[in-house]
This record gives sequence, structure tokens and C-alpha cells, in this order.
Amino acid sequence: MFDKMSRKIDEFQSIITYRFKDIVVLKEALTHSSYAKESKNGKIAYNERLEFLGDSILGLVVSDYIFNRYAALPEGELTKIRANVVCESSLAERALKIDLGKFLRLGKGEQLSGGRKRVSILADAMEAVIGALYIDGGLDVARKFVLATFIENVELAARGKLNKDYKTQLQELWQGKSKEKICYKVVGEAGPDHNKIFEIELSIGSRVLGIGKGKSKKEAEQESAKKALEKMV
Repeated sequence: MFDKMSRKIDEFQSIITYRFKDIVVLKEALTHSSYAKESKNGKIAYNERLEFLGDSILGLVVSDYIFNRYAALPEGELTKIRANVVCESSLAERALKIDLGKFLRLGKGEQLSGGRKRVSILADAMEAVIGALYIDGGLDVARKFVLATFIENVELAARGKLNKDYKTQLQELWQGKSKEKICYKVVGEAGPDHNKIFEIELSIGSRVLGIGKGKSKKEAEQESAKKALEKMV
């Protein structure tokens, strides 16, 4: 008889149309650090390492696809397409399409604060699932999932119709103005490890244009970029 988690695992595998040989890897991908920190069952693996791996696999697969699909485009345009597809907002949007938040193991605090719909958590979990697919089935399996999941966003990005994240918008706007680099710097951290708040400062040269806060560095960077854009446009 399946327990609740086993039923969820089974349902999620049906959604992604792949059956894991090692369910432990999938469980790890669906486990947020807040759940592991609150668990009384000893050390539980959570998805940050798989997220790290999945980020690289996603970038590789998308890069390979657009390199061959858009053979006439220069490097700069390919970079823009990839950036818009692999950004946090795109990842979270695709995660919502497969109802990924429903299957995550979250700590009570994260659940109560809306963690199942939080952009940063969904984006990280999506990368972790990609990493888990690579570990369990190899690159071909991971590629199949990535292309099936993100192909719509690739096509939209190529036509300039995919909503761009704030960091990408700022980068594109600033490239036409100056060669000075946009720098993101962590200037503060608060809270316990499983519920940390990061503070990121965005500067160009000696000027601070935005300071953002978020539950991940990516989220805080997006917030700081948003504030910088508001000053520039």
C-alpha cells in the first residue's frame, strides 16, 4: 500500500513521463532544505546539489539546441535567447505548468508562507529535477525532458516575446549605454540556514543603483535589478 509520498512520487513520474530506477534520487530533488532541517529522522538529503548539476545540464541542452536551430544568429543573440530561457522566472513558469510545487517536501514554515508557489523555490526545484534525470537516466533522458518542457519558451525568446527577467532587461539596456560592468554583491544575510534572507547590492562603477532582498541570491539580484531599472527608465 502506497503512503502519501509514494503516491505523489508516482503521480509526478506520470506527469514527466519518466520512471526513475532510483526513487531516492527523485525524492532528493523534491526535498527543500527547510524540510530536511525540520526533520527528526536524521540527516535527509535535499536538492541543492542536484540543483547545481541541473543548472549546468539545462544550460548545455538549451545552448546546443539554439546553436543548431538558429544557425544564422550571432553569439550575442544566442546568449540573449539562452538567458531568457534559463532565468529564474522562466524556470518557475515551467514548474507551475507541471504543478511541481504540489510534489515538493517543504518545512512547515515554508508551506505556511506560500513556498509551493515561490518563484525561487520552484526554479531551484526544476533545476534539481533536471539534475536527477541526468543522474538516473543520463544526458539523453535529461535532454528529452528539457526540450519537451522548455521548447515553447525557446521559440518565444527567439521571437522576443518571452517575458524577460529584470537582470536581462537591465543588461540589454545598459549595453547600449556604457561598457562599465554591472556588479552584484551580497551585503547582508539574516535568518537561519533554512529560512535565510539575502541582501544584494547592485552597482555600476562607484554608483549603487539598487538593493534587493530575497530568500535566494537569485531572487535578491532580481529585486535589485528591478529597482535599478526603475531609476533608469
